[in-house]
Amino acid sequence: QVQLVESGGGLVQAGGSLRLSCAASGSILSMKDMGWYRQAPGKQREAVAIITSGGRTKYADSVKDRFTISRDNAKKSVYLQMNSLKPEDTAVYYCNAEALPNSARTYYAYWGQGTQVTVSS
Repeated sequence: QVQLVESGGGLVQAGGSLRLSCAASGSILSMKDMGWYRQAPGKQREAVAIITSGGRTKYADSVKDRFTISRDNAKKSVYLQMNSLKPEDTAVYYCNAEALPNSARTYYAYWGQGTQVTVSS
């Protein structure tokens, strides 16, 4: 059973910083893309940042130059450094990963439970 566990959310003032972490556990043979998504109240879930197994990154326009995604393949972990936070960044942030479980022949998409990020003005 593959699980993703996030940490690092919280309450911060506008202009501040937070670092989110997500660690995958379970019998995993391989991992492809990992990423962060967010969902604000009344809105659809949106992609924030994606990183491939080779380190290529892609960001939503709204977070470019403020957020940085990184990963540690040995630790099966992905991180999101968020700087210059704005009130509109307030949302539940979800970790996502494509993983090949030890018992499977195909990759599956897994989600974390979500962590709340609240930015006050």
